[in-house]
Amino acid sequence: MTRILVTGAGGYIGVHAVDALVARGAQVVAVHRPGTPPGPAQDGVEWVCADIFAEDLLARVGAVDACLHMAWEAGFVHNDPVHMLRLSDHFRFLDGLAAAGVGRIAVLGTMHEIGYWEGPIDEDTPANPRSLYGIAKNALREALTLRLAGSGTVLQWIRCYYIYGDDARSRSVFTKIADAAREGKKTFPFNSGTNQYDFIEVGELGNQIAAVCLQDEVAGVINCCSGRPVPLAQQVEQYIAEHGYDIKLEYGAFPDRPYDSPAVWGDDTKIRAVLAAAPR
Repeated sequence: MTRILVTGAGGYIGVHAVDALVARGAQVVAVHRPGTPPGPAQDGVEWVCADIFAEDLLARVGAVDACLHMAWEAGFVHNDPVHMLRLSDHFRFLDGLAAAGVGRIAVLGTMHEIGYWEGPIDEDTPANPRSLYGIAKNALREALTLRLAGSGTVLQWIRCYYIYGDDARSRSVFTKIADAAREGKKTFPFNSGTNQYDFIEVGELGNQIAAVCLQDEVAGVINCCSGRPVPLAQQVEQYIAEHGYDIKLEYGAFPDRPYDSPAVWGDDTKIRAVLAAAPR
């Protein structure tokens, strides 16, 4: 049985990754930040409240086989300075785990590392991030790749795309539309909706993340994604219809963000290989 340390376990993606890890037979040490509640109690999960940057976590929880690092502040606010201010803390924490002998470290990345790009993204796509969030994540990826090369610790960089589902826990456009509909609003200000993205439901993302973390044959950058582009307007209109909301999108009320790509999606070759080999 794999004993895996999971940071950010109480977050939007974290609770689904924890569920998927337990379903796949892992023993999870799930960390949540002080001031935030733990996730639900369940067999196979030990919840720990800790500031991962302020204490020797392994000295407290004991040896683990792997770490899934998802903890990150202000992930929905792409130009918050905290992304850069915390960068060295993330590096120091993960470098310390490797030095302590943790054999496998998986880190949650983002397609915003790439910046403006059109077409599929694979592990060799050049990175030119255009937000502080993307810059910080990309810098952490490059630093860990260099630092852990030849160290005996396997690095898996889990690159995520556009996530939906479990809207009560999210701060995405889907959550904002749901809130507006419940408030009785009939229109929702929107951009052009023409950009095409790789959308993945958060439960499926959790399943893909768990499959990656519980194997060591596939490493490096791994896209956790659907592998296909869908226009934003199509995805959102489908969401409105499925939930029966009486609300219409006000197209063109907001400009498209200059750093968003017109059409971008993940190359799913590696994640398909991981899922094919992983027992469910």
